[in-house]
Amino acid sequence: MSAKKTKESKAEKNFENIGEALTTTEQFLEKNQKSILTGLLVVIVIVGAFLAYHYLYKLPRNNEAQAAIYKGERYFQEGEDSLALFGNGNDYIGFESVIDQYKGTKTADLAHAYAGISYNRLGNYEKALEHLKKFKGGDILITPSVAGAIGDVYMNIGETEQAISQYLKAAKKAGDDMLSPIYYKKAGEAYLQIGNFDKALETFTMLKNDYLNSPEGQEADKFIKQAELQKESK
Repeated sequence: MSAKKTKESKAEKNFENIGEALTTTEQFLEKNQKSILTGLLVVIVIVGAFLAYHYLYKLPRNNEAQAAIYKGERYFQEGEDSLALFGNGNDYIGFESVIDQYKGTKTADLAHAYAGISYNRLGNYEKALEHLKKFKGGDILITPSVAGAIGDVYMNIGETEQAISQYLKAAKKAGDDMLSPIYYKKAGEAYLQIGNFDKALETFTMLKNDYLNSPEGQEADKFIKQAELQKESK
């Protein structure tokens, strides 16, 4: 048999195989047409329901929550914590009401952070921890700040070891030259408070070496000297 005839024979077999495959596929589609259409319909319904929920309910609801919290953020920044938490009885409902009325929104989650810090400043540490620990977050700036705020509450109730853990967590989560030095400084000061001078020296030295351009890094020599003096006096 010539090479030409062999090639033609192989081509014919390939066409036959393709034809058989197409026939089998057609038979499968005919046999399972209802199931396939039902499956496609289910997918379309699910996708449509998700899009409707997101654009017709979730997004407008979060926009409403953002409008509701707007004045509270101003009160918070001005240190008017009671007004920020409970509203002004007029055109602002308060963080607590935003959390209740807009559960599941990013704004309600943010309100937990604001509320926790406000309660801490008012001296209600139990409520402060309750709200701060409910914050889910994810924002690269807010999440470390909340961890640091939890550290502040623990310092206020005398649980210094837990405060240090939160400060170190906040510093690592921040991972930048702005927030990290603030929390490493707080951790170093907390180490001094419990008399762990070696850890304090280690923290302040790291602050000097790694964050020299920050205000805290530039003050590090003062902190190091303080730790050395306290260690020598013991």
